Amino acid sequence: ADDPLTAGDLSSHRVMYGGLTAAFPAIAIVSEEHSEGDHDTAVSVLSRARSLRGLIGDDVLVPAEAVTVWIDPLDATQEYTENLLDYVTTMVCVAVHGSPVIGVIHQPFLNKTTWGWVGHGSSVQPPPHSDVADTRVVVVSRSHAGEVESLAKKAFGPDVKVVPAGGAGYKVLQLVEGHADAYLHSSAIKKWDVCAGNALLASLGGRMTALDGTNLGYGPEGSQVHLGGLLAAVHNHGRMLDAVRKVRPPKH
Repeated sequence: ADDPLTAGDLSSHRVMYGGLTAAFPAIAIVSEEHSEGDHDTAVSVLSRARSLRGLIGDDVLVPAEAVTVWIDPLDATQEYTENLLDYVTTMVCVAVHGSPVIGVIHQPFLNKTTWGWVGHGSSVQPPPHSDVADTRVVVVSRSHAGEVESLAKKAFGPDVKVVPAGGAGYKVLQLVEGHADAYLHSSAIKKWDVCAGNALLASLGGRMTALDGTNLGYGPEGSQVHLGGLLAAVHNHGRMLDAVRKVRPPKH
């Protein structure tokens, strides 16, 4: 029997990868999935894309070799198999010279799309900036909840609320929608999982960095896995990063 997870991954991949390669054959594209027949759905994707042109400003020209596109055709795969569909997203990110510039996070089972383009706008407004200094809600991965909860409570105090959730895209949306103050991750993560969220946060004035404070790089060369953990927030990222580094100093 066909694996429904594999079928869902590949169907989404073909739509996203096929459309992008047909429109921009010279750019580097990194996807979690690879398959034959990736170009088959390109025409339908490009026709839908034309409807978005009125939503953004003027195009920006950059050399094709400077662009890398990162695709995650099905984020929160474990939750997808458990029918926890609110966590599931599909994501695409455009990086220029390794920096995340455009991020799109689509929630297919909610029919909702959130996007941001650094310096050009976003489909959403950032949540209000709270005057409260305390970090009250931290969202973490369901698969590493216990380990990261311990780190969060050491950094932000015993009263911080730690919310386990599936999917990196969903967790970034919790920040954007004002449901959480920080997204904390302490282990390795694939770059296609976080590039779109990184760009979306940057478009709203937020930040996503490694736990040592360095920016994540999204060029076509090098590893597709980020090993340094991450901290993301719309507001107060620097203060929260300082708190984490006090209890987990960077490794040298």
